[in-house]
Amino acid sequence: MRPWPRSLTTRLALLFALLTAILLVVVVLVQSHAVEEHLRELDDQELTGKVTLIKNLLHRAELSATLPRRLDDAFIGHDKLGVVLRNAEGGVIYGIRLENFDEPQLDDGAALDVTTRWEKGGKQYIGLQTTVEALDFWSRPTPLRALIGLDISHQVRFLEQVRKRLWIDIFFAAIIAALFALFAAHSGLAPLRRMTATARGLSAEHLGERLAERDAPTEVLDLVIAFNGMLERLDASFRRLSDFSADIAHELRTPVSNLMTQTEVALSHARSPDEYREVLVSNLEEYERIARMVSDMLFIAQAEDGRLPKVTETVNLADQARALFDFYEALADEKGVKIVLAGEANVTADRVMVRRALSNLLSNALRHSLAGSSVEILIASEASSATLAVKNHGDTIPSDQLSQIFERFHRASPERHRHGEGAGLGLAITLSIVEMHGGRIEVTSDAGVTIFTLHLPLVPAAPPANS
Repeated sequence: MRPWPRSLTTRLALLFALLTAILLVVVVLVQSHAVEEHLRELDDQELTGKVTLIKNLLHRAELSATLPRRLDDAFIGHDKLGVVLRNAEGGVIYGIRLENFDEPQLDDGAALDVTTRWEKGGKQYIGLQTTVEALDFWSRPTPLRALIGLDISHQVRFLEQVRKRLWIDIFFAAIIAALFALFAAHSGLAPLRRMTATARGLSAEHLGERLAERDAPTEVLDLVIAFNGMLERLDASFRRLSDFSADIAHELRTPVSNLMTQTEVALSHARSPDEYREVLVSNLEEYERIARMVSDMLFIAQAEDGRLPKVTETVNLADQARALFDFYEALADEKGVKIVLAGEANVTADRVMVRRALSNLLSNALRHSLAGSSVEILIASEASSATLAVKNHGDTIPSDQLSQIFERFHRASPERHRHGEGAGLGLAITLSIVEMHGGRIEVTSDAGVTIFTLHLPLVPAAPPANS
């Protein structure tokens, strides 16, 4: 069995040609049957008219020598007509073109008033046998049998020629329909070919190309929109990946350079064990910095891919904030900053993840707070979510930096960079944690007051007990 063509254009063309041919065949069959029925009705009318003509002649004349002459005069010009008149005894009293009739039609036992068809000598005939009355010499009615045969070979040939011509026309019409369908399908599928050409030319350096949605047919418009959306996402992902690669290379360059420098200095000449131990301790700090950076990047990648295990439990935000107070107490005392907690709310979240997000915000606030100020943790409940705001007093973050502050390795300013030792991943991790829980995070900074606000889903209220 030959496989169906793989080309969609060819499939549409063949299908359209097949449907056109089937439709034309049905039309031809219906019309051919209608023409054949119409010709048959005309033949029946012709036979009936001849019978009426014979009856009229017989009623106006006696059975005499003048009857054959009158019948001959009546049938002048009817070369395809055969007539036989027989009396009650079966004798032929009149006949013309008897060669048109076959033995069954000349038999006295043939059915009366029934149209019959037969073939003789390569010709087609239709006939009718009926009873007529004639007047004898004494004007008395005498029954006769009239057999009329009509040569319809010209009609049969006409129908055959019409059918043959129609089949030829159907064949060429199907070919023309296939060509038109091929052209229409080729034109209609042009957007798909453009999509293919665009996809073939895509690379990491050429992701800015888009398909024209205005020229796309309705049937493929959704596909074009989806394809352009995919290109937008790929372009954004490649830009983020490129920026991330550049940033992480920059971030890793400093600790790796420090390790190499310290190691080269230590190997430049012999040193005491204490000096080697000091170099190793310094190197260990750089290793820990690299390890934290790699761990944070792995966490963000897993969070974005949805591969982090998500444990849903009831988490009290105030309890998680208090648990961090002891850990950051030393840093707060060193900076001369006071930590204040107000409010309480329960959310549905992962306890460890929420604590890590809050730890990142609190650590960030303490590092950038002015001495003698306070860091406020404000918790409140809204209609369907809880809010946790971390507020600190320090440098104002420029407005043009607020939209980028949650990006990896981003720091609002070199001044803020010098204030801390982080790699710029804490806020990116916090954003991933919040979005993983179906929440959102906002930041405002004005007049030296910076506020990070988390929105997390509240614990669903318990249904009321049935009374």
